[in-house]
Amino acid sequence: MPDLNIRVRIAKSLAEVPADAWDACAAATSALKATHEDNLSPELSTRRDAPNPFVSHAFLSSLEASNSVGGRTGWQPRHLLVENVSGALLGCAPCYVKSHSQGEYVFDQGWAEAFERAGGDYYPKLQVSVPFTPVTGPRLLTAPGPQAGVIRSALADALTEITTASELSSAHITFLPEGDWEALGTRGFLQRTDQQFHWENTGYATFDDFLGQLSSRKRKTIRRERKEALAPGIEICWLTGSDLTEDVWDAFFAFYMDTGSRKWGRPYLTREFFSLIGQSMADRILLVMAKRAGRWIAGAINFIGAEALYGRNWGAVEHHPFLHFEVCYYQAIDYAIANKLKRVEAGAQGEHKLARGYLPHTTYSAHFIANPGLRRAVAEYLARERAYVEAAGEELAAAAPFRKDLVEQE
Repeated sequence: MPDLNIRVRIAKSLAEVPADAWDACAAATSALKATHEDNLSPELSTRRDAPNPFVSHAFLSSLEASNSVGGRTGWQPRHLLVENVSGALLGCAPCYVKSHSQGEYVFDQGWAEAFERAGGDYYPKLQVSVPFTPVTGPRLLTAPGPQAGVIRSALADALTEITTASELSSAHITFLPEGDWEALGTRGFLQRTDQQFHWENTGYATFDDFLGQLSSRKRKTIRRERKEALAPGIEICWLTGSDLTEDVWDAFFAFYMDTGSRKWGRPYLTREFFSLIGQSMADRILLVMAKRAGRWIAGAINFIGAEALYGRNWGAVEHHPFLHFEVCYYQAIDYAIANKLKRVEAGAQGEHKLARGYLPHTTYSAHFIANPGLRRAVAEYLARERAYVEAAGEELAAAAPFRKDLVEQE
């Protein structure tokens, strides 16, 4: 690394990093990546200067303080920091040493198995990401100023140097913006793509305005689903800010544990995590909760960004037809329209979202593989995979539920 009067060091906990310094880097990078519009509601326009919620100090430090990462979780915090000679933070990256590939949503277990069959050790590896969160956002965070590009390059170079010097198999940067993905490709990182489904707000005033853009059959289906979801006397509530009491978190955690235990055996997030984010970032959280006969029965947690609503975890202790669609997808659309948010990102996977107005969107990850043989094999695989992802995205987009006459007019 050239002498730029900077130093790179590793922090084993975010408790070592002042929150305002970390968030200044996160907010500056979030603002650089975002394309803001002037029609944000006044209360949400104040979030323009806030960091992406998932790379904020509050979110990441809550993971550590609640023991959702660290200890025996297989996620050991090793955050990269770039500082000047006075110790001021110029750049940072949320980074973890991993002993497995769980909770990442970019699947490399096949690479690990192939390398280990050949006699290599794939774990530990280095992971630049937000644990358990398949949401695109900045990963190489830099303070505002003309040196941002240099600092971002220093972070990228540090990742490759640490991987090699520490005899790690690889370094992975997941769910990063396309521009950073392209830049890392020029620095020797392998490039990977995948698909998610996002709902785009084109200026709708009401949910019915959105439905008016769909084909008649899809419009009728969604109306029927929404009606049947609430038919058993179910009430939907939006909870945020001071609404997020410990009793509410108790109910939601029960939902989360039910879904997590059935899907992947051991849920990642602890009960304390929800209390901590409820204390530190309540105004950036929306819980969509369903109540029947005076009892909470289902809910979904969303995080509120400057331009997007990010849907995360869902769960229920009573199961009713279409309630999942109502709580996770349709209520999120309602909220985004009411608050003039540009889109809803509904998490990983799920082609069933397409029929509900969520369109395919490409996601990006970058991978540095230290071993030349494994690197060649992965590079060949990724070339085929990128072609498949692109073709699948085009096919899915062609099956979108929007009215064909409107598409032809564009």
